[in-house]
Amino acid sequence: MQSAASDLELLEAAAREAGALARHLLTKPLEIYSKGDAGPVTNVDFAVNDLLTEKLRSARPDYGWLSEETPDDHSQRIGKQRVFMLDPIDGTAAMIGKAPQWTISIGISDSDRAYAGVVYNPITDEMFLGAPGVRATLNGRPMFASSRDKLEGARMIGQKNRFSDRRWGSPWPKMDIIERQSIAYRMALVAAGQGDATVLFGFKNEWDIAAGAALIEAAGGRVSDLWGEPIVLNQPDPRAPGVTAAGAALHPLLIERTKDFPDPRKRKDGAP
Repeated sequence: MQSAASDLELLEAAAREAGALARHLLTKPLEIYSKGDAGPVTNVDFAVNDLLTEKLRSARPDYGWLSEETPDDHSQRIGKQRVFMLDPIDGTAAMIGKAPQWTISIGISDSDRAYAGVVYNPITDEMFLGAPGVRATLNGRPMFASSRDKLEGARMIGQKNRFSDRRWGSPWPKMDIIERQSIAYRMALVAAGQGDATVLFGFKNEWDIAAGAALIEAAGGRVSDLWGEPIVLNQPDPRAPGVTAAGAALHPLLIERTKDFPDPRKRKDGAP
């Protein structure tokens, strides 16, 4: 089994090559398709997925595989110690709209926990890398999650309407809410201390959160579901029922509020 440092080298090289391919393809007209409720997908998503499949699976044939743009085959991941979990383009709608908020997100789970991750924004050239217990860097420099211990005035990366929802028992304190379209990008920015926290409501796919979870934990932050329980990856249904991610001091204050949020696992439609 490879070391975390070796896996991070592989992920960084693959992400950079995939980013270069995506930038090249964006100089030409996009081919846009619909995946229904899952949103749009493009030729760039498919091309990046093909490149990463070849690069990663040939380098680590013993690792399992879970990608948004590859049909999920349980035989290829359930029971595997390590599993690649990736979204070739996280934030496809942002890419289509030419907003620099889409990323290439590649995580690795080890024994069903976040192990290593890279989130790369090819437009801003931000490379977030991390593995718990090894290192967390942004463009080669150490990065650290926020040390903030108060919700009031916190930089929350998320959707403003989520925090004004009448379902909350008491109003949230005033926060600086920063909206970013890519889930992986939101989590990476928390890992880098550029946001104090992000809260993701409703089911979230493992390919969107695996890399970000590794980054945040490597940077000294905490990641859990909305009720404070650990995120367990590589499930038969590869989704988490919401995510609360923040610096270590702020995380329990968020859980005090999110723990009463409706659990989507208890709804037939899984709605947030």
